[in-house]
Amino acid sequence: MILLLFSTNETELTDVLNAALDYGYRLIDTAYFYENEAMIGKILKDYFKKGKLKREDVFVTTKLPPSAHAPEDVEKCVDIQLKALQIDYIDLYLIHSPMAFQVFN
Repeated sequence: MILLLFSTNETELTDVLNAALDYGYRLIDTAYFYENEAMIGKILKDYFKKGKLKREDVFVTTKLPPSAHAPEDVEKCVDIQLKALQIDYIDLYLIHSPMAFQVFN
């Protein structure tokens, strides 16, 4: 399977992600830091609504931003990301960087 890495606008992302899912891609790897979780969430919601796949068919990975390492910020950040991604759970949640560099707002 080919690895796709890209940063693009919403129209291009919609086309590419829909095509990837149609061709069998099942891993979505994103991050708060990439600023595309809301776009990906909308695309996935629309794709699931078409009945082509269910949420449990896709493995979603995202990451804790380096600005949210304080324990009180982690849950807050996860909630923000879940809302942006329009999903009920994240399959794999990673720490984007082992070093924090600014306070999460």
